[in-house]
Amino acid sequence: MGDRNLPDVIVAGHVCLDIIPTFTQSAGSLEEVLVPGKLIDMGAAVVSTGGTVSNAGLALHRLGIATGLMGKVGDDIFGRAILELFERQDAALTANMIVAAGEQTSYTVVLSPPGVDRMFLHCTGANDTYCAADLDVAKLAGARLLHFGYPPLMARMYSDGGAELAALLAAAREQGLTVSLDLARPDPASPAGRADWRTILAMALPHVDIFAPSIDEIVFMLDRERFDELDAAGDLVAHVDGPLLADVAGQLLAMGAAVVALKLGDRGLYLRTTDDAARLAATGACALDKLDGWLGRELYGPCFRANVVGTTGSGDCTVAGLLAGVLKGFGAEQTLTAGLAVGACSVEAADATTGVIPWTDIEKRLANGWDRLDVTISLD
Repeated sequence: MGDRNLPDVIVAGHVCLDIIPTFTQSAGSLEEVLVPGKLIDMGAAVVSTGGTVSNAGLALHRLGIATGLMGKVGDDIFGRAILELFERQDAALTANMIVAAGEQTSYTVVLSPPGVDRMFLHCTGANDTYCAADLDVAKLAGARLLHFGYPPLMARMYSDGGAELAALLAAAREQGLTVSLDLARPDPASPAGRADWRTILAMALPHVDIFAPSIDEIVFMLDRERFDELDAAGDLVAHVDGPLLADVAGQLLAMGAAVVALKLGDRGLYLRTTDDAARLAATGACALDKLDGWLGRELYGPCFRANVVGTTGSGDCTVAGLLAGVLKGFGAEQTLTAGLAVGACSVEAADATTGVIPWTDIEKRLANGWDRLDVTISLD
């Protein structure tokens, strides 16, 4: 287990500062708001951290897992704000953060006038310069797992056919860590949306032990025609069935991943694992081959019932639950349950992570017969 003063898991990748101005009910329609020269009376702004480093990292920390964060910020006021917000949780969280001189910290201004869909004004900032060399392998000492998230929102990670992403993941595996990867769905018209993601993933996944994308983003990347067809029918997740999940997961396992977890929004979570014993034995420090029931599995679980306040970051928190299960040495079924449980906790608060409670409290909730949603997907 290593020195317990060191992180057990490092969460790296995309991080940003979210700035959310509060509109009053008198703000009016979008046309009334966006008028040049007009002064709009606003409420207080909510300032929080966002991105996988914040969402998955803080969720793991709140679960009681020793966690280190390795996002990249600039040496500007927004970067200092991110570090301060992390330090309020635990000063140790910032020990591995990268502060890049002369670079701008990523930020998002979220505009959400009453009765209007949210709009996001996003600056990618230092995330775009994150490269394989930013993963300081010396800072991985003592850790058993590296989780990397949101390469579609990080230009160096998807340019040049994903060479930097593959190199970064390979470096972590060479240090003996179990490696986890999550995605984000890019704007279709952006350079990331036009990238050849099948080629990128083919380079990356041989170095990934646990791959946990959302079903919509991975269908977008693997089969744009199928994505457009399902998306045109309305809610893509509502049209997902067992054969589609098996097909997608099978492709990803064939590309090299050992475990594929597909997030299905309010329909739950699907898990499929390799049937290659040698690949499972090569899953790094978490040694999935030594745990119960991980070889050749196909599992599905519906979401737990929750008092939904907000869904921001729920996918990241679901992944945090999965990774906590792996780090705790759980079997495949119990790990699936952990992912669903942490995801359900996260939606019971407006932000991404304050709804996440210590793992011992989640265990009590499970033991008390936590109900599930009446949803099913047949895997036959």
